[in-house]
Amino acid sequence: MVMEVKILTIFPEIFPGFLGYSLTGKALKDGIWQLETVNIRDYAFDKHGSVDDTPCGGGAGMIMRPDVLGNAIDNTYTGGRIIYMSPRGKPLTQAKVKELSKEKSLTIICGRFEGIDERIIEEYKVDEISIGDYILTGGEQAAMIMLDAIVRLLPGVLGNAASTENESYEDNLLEYPQYTRPISWKNRDVPEILLSGHHENIAKWQRQQALQITKERRPDLLEKTLDSK
Repeated sequence: MVMEVKILTIFPEIFPGFLGYSLTGKALKDGIWQLETVNIRDYAFDKHGSVDDTPCGGGAGMIMRPDVLGNAIDNTYTGGRIIYMSPRGKPLTQAKVKELSKEKSLTIICGRFEGIDERIIEEYKVDEISIGDYILTGGEQAAMIMLDAIVRLLPGVLGNAASTENESYEDNLLEYPQYTRPISWKNRDVPEILLSGHHENIAKWQRQQALQITKERRPDLLEKTLDSK
């Protein structure tokens, strides 16, 4: 299955950006996923390509108009989930990334200004997703980050499927420390347990390290683990 991704934006030239490099870029070239950009301004109703207007009820900034954005959706949408990158959306988690990686088609709305008209979200049953508790100048950056996380999980993108099984956030744990050669560097040695060849003991050590790091840095993740049991 080829994942089809459609981006609605007023800056289509931004894409594919860093998604055109490394594993995601190779996967794009190989046809594992497809990327199409839609310039929202092309669906405006005046010669200036106006897409925004002042907020009803007052307030700072501008709001993306529902008639223009709706026109863009109506004329380009071909199915699948519609996502709006929004700071008020549900947090993007690894579980959410896995869920989205199973979709055949994704349409992603990249907002600008102070956001989009609420009626778009209601009319098209849009999923709002946030990549963190902070504000960006637009949704394009957030969309790229989300897509980077999604695309790497598509079949055929990573050479070794097992490489995703023990990553951070799997089982609500941060990843354990990783080491490689040289064995000794600046008076710091690779832990002996990792050189023992005893896979069961190594797995136990890795689990203990993951628990300790998660406890120190993200205790909220441990709470989720306990709540799920």
